[in-house]
This record gives sequence, C-alpha cells and structure tokens, in this order.
Amino acid sequence: MLKRERQEFIIHQLRLHNKVLSADLSQKMSVSEDTIRRDLQELADMGKIIKVHGGALAPSFRPVLQSHDIYSLEKKQVIAQKAVRLLRDGMFVFSGGGSTVVELARSLPEGLRATFITASLPVAFEYLRHPGIEVIFIGDRISRTAQMAVGGDALNRIRSFNADLCILGTNALDLHHGLTDNDLEVAQVKRAMIERSARVVSLSIAEKIGTVQNIQVCPLERINTLITELPPADPRLRFFREAGCNVL
Repeated sequence: MLKRERQEFIIHQLRLHNKVLSADLSQKMSVSEDTIRRDLQELADMGKIIKVHGGALAPSFRPVLQSHDIYSLEKKQVIAQKAVRLLRDGMFVFSGGGSTVVELARSLPEGLRATFITASLPVAFEYLRHPGIEVIFIGDRISRTAQMAVGGDALNRIRSFNADLCILGTNALDLHHGLTDNDLEVAQVKRAMIERSARVVSLSIAEKIGTVQNIQVCPLERINTLITELPPADPRLRFFREAGCNVL
C-alpha cells in the first residue's frame, strides 16, 4: 500500500471512529508500527490529525462540536430524527458520547420533559441548552481522548440508576461481534449503562455496520433497536432484523 493510500485510510478511519490506534492500523494495513508512526506524524504536521500516545484523534475532536466538523452530518441528522420518536415525557435516558448523540441532543423537541444521564462532556453541553431536560452528568476522571468521564466512581454512579433507555453512538457494529469499541474505559462505561437500562438503542451510520473493534461492549442480542440513515427494509439490514433487532 502506497503512503498516500495509507494516509487516506487513516483519515477515513478517524472520520468513522474519531480515534485510531497505531497497533490496529499496523495490523489492518500489514505494515510496521514505525511506518504508521511516521504517517501519523506527517499527517499531524499537516494539521489533518491530532497525534496522541499510541495513535491519533480526529482534528474535530473538541468539547463542543460545530456542524461543519461532523462527518456524514446529514446522515446523522436523519438518525437523530428517528431516535427522537422513541422518547417520551418522564423517561430516564442514559446516553453515551459521539457526534450522532450530539445531533440527537440538538434535535430534541422543545416540549420534551425527561432526564438524560451522560458521562460525555459534549453531549451534556448540548442537553443543557434544552429548556425542559434535566441533565445528570456522571463525573469522575475525564478521558482526554474520549472527552467523557471514566473510572470506578463513574461506573458506581451509573449503577445507582434504573433507566428506561440507553442510547449509544456506535463505534463499530457487526452481526457476530455485536457492539465493539477501541477504548477499554469507554467500553466499561457503556457496559454499565446497558446493564442498568430496560432497552438499548444503537445509533449507527451504515458505513460502520460490518466493522469490528478490539473490545466488545455487548453482543448483538442485547441491542433492542438499531437506527441508521437507511430505510428499515434496506437489504443491508436484513440480518439484523432476522436477529431480532427492531430496525428504524
């Protein structure tokens, strides 16, 4: 694979997942980690990525996302509008982080009265703009890469709630591996939210379906509803429907 192709692949993976690990990139492209580190440094020098220990972040990764920063914005807005249909007054809702959940927070009906519980700083900021939403922020040590609270105190606080819904942005989703992530501490927060929720909703652009990361968050059967920008009857979603997911 040529350097230009490697670097285009790295940028595309960052648009999809916000974060990449050097070891994963090395394996996927069958090149040495030294080669990956040189590619990451060159991309960082050009301002196209943010290089961090062990990998890189998307340059748009900041506490408050602006619309022009968001990859596949129109698709994520379609997903957000579908997800809004699941919300009812009086609900307690866990929500993870990510740009699709940010779009959901921006799309909430003005008249909605509900409680949203999140460990994500960007998502909490968006919920605070809504006049009728009670916001509970799960505090602990803040992950610099994920911009969310992680750690034992956050997990214990999450486990003190019983939520009606858990709405999660998706890093990767596969029929056989379920929901997966590339950050162990973030995966632990998501697992805790799932454990304390009656129903689990996965928000995912279609491009992430069929992809797999190293850390499992939950098996597919734990996901009650899958929301993509595609029509529910799209052939790409057939296997998820057959597996028992409610596809919107």
